[in-house]
Amino acid sequence: MELFAFYNVENLFLPDPPPNHRLDPTTSGLRNWDERKYRDKLFKISHVFQLMKDETGILPCMIGLSEISGRKVLEDLVEMSPFNSQYGIVHYNSMDERKVDVALLYDKSKIEIIDSEAITFFFEIVDNNPENYDTTRDVLFSKVKFKEEIINVFVAHLPSKREKDINQPKRDYILSEIRNRIVQIVNVEKENVILCGDFNENPDGEGLLKILFDDKNEKVLINPFQELYSTKNYSAFHYKSGLLFDQILLSKSFFDDNQSLSYYDAKIFKPEKLRSRNKMFSDRPFRTYAGSRYLGGYSDHFPVFIVLKK
Repeated sequence: MELFAFYNVENLFLPDPPPNHRLDPTTSGLRNWDERKYRDKLFKISHVFQLMKDETGILPCMIGLSEISGRKVLEDLVEMSPFNSQYGIVHYNSMDERKVDVALLYDKSKIEIIDSEAITFFFEIVDNNPENYDTTRDVLFSKVKFKEEIINVFVAHLPSKREKDINQPKRDYILSEIRNRIVQIVNVEKENVILCGDFNENPDGEGLLKILFDDKNEKVLINPFQELYSTKNYSAFHYKSGLLFDQILLSKSFFDDNQSLSYYDAKIFKPEKLRSRNKMFSDRPFRTYAGSRYLGGYSDHFPVFIVLKK
């Protein structure tokens, strides 16, 4: 058995330097984000994977992460138990205005990185002038080898829903571009694909339904989180609405029992320690911040993972 996990860790930033004035803006954008809170956050994120190991018996062989800022926070994270410096890092600094990135952690004893790149997107916003553009988080691509199997891994954190979902065209465009790459990999190169991320769309969103099929309407990807969403299983919440933005999609090849790794199960990981301390919201994640108020929790998302059987 092997696990592949994805986790939106809610603003994993280095601690802010002391301000010259108490009203100065902070690098992180967080309120009073100091060394103590940063170290506690690192401990909590690493502890999530210890809890996952306690429940399943193993750590994930690969972990997609979002809402991290810079490589240093990842280096600090993988030094901690249960990773114990046995995990490698694939990361690129994105041009996101908040300096928020995605990354891939991998078990160096199981996974070999063959190639990687950051897929960057620019969106013109005024008069078709290339100097007036909007940026968003990169999509991280990694080609890896597990034993003799090649797996192409995409880690995404798509533009958020805000202001009557002004970002939907951007999400649609990014998903369309990733779909083109996936169709080429699956249909021409005949290789495995894992697409994971915080898509800021539920599994029934139009963009996430389109990405499952090629131009001939043949299925190239399968989304196991469709079933979880249909049974009201959620990884995050917005006011009263349950959301399943965090998903892991797999190429059809993972549903062939002749594979060295084949799909077995999909789960939202939400043990009691990761849940809100407020009894009224005990089904929700125990988050680090609620607005500017520090709560000291793990994240405003639950992690998700898939189980692959050998």
